[in-house]
Amino acid sequence: MAISKKDIDHIAELARLGLSEKEKKKYAKELSGILDYMDKLNEINTERVQPTAQVTGLKNVFRKDEDAHKLDADKIKKIIGQAPQREDNFVKTKPILENKWI
Repeated sequence: MAISKKDIDHIAELARLGLSEKEKKKYAKELSGILDYMDKLNEINTERVQPTAQVTGLKNVFRKDEDAHKLDADKIKKIIGQAPQREDNFVKTKPILENKWI
């Protein structure tokens, strides 16, 4: 299935890609090859094949959310007290993310 230059221009515009004419020709050829392969796959009879979401048999392993290191209030105050900047029971730090749009 050949992809037209118009299709490549449209795809590039949707993806916000600035493609040169050379790149457009390259991608038109590659995408046409991919679609040809998909056409071949569509010829395969999959009527009796069960849908598969995962083939390895792996499953998620969950653990109970437990506090690994229980600290009493005195230890917490001592740890927080060592911080150069603090506010209430929290260590105060410089922001790591800045929202420039607000």
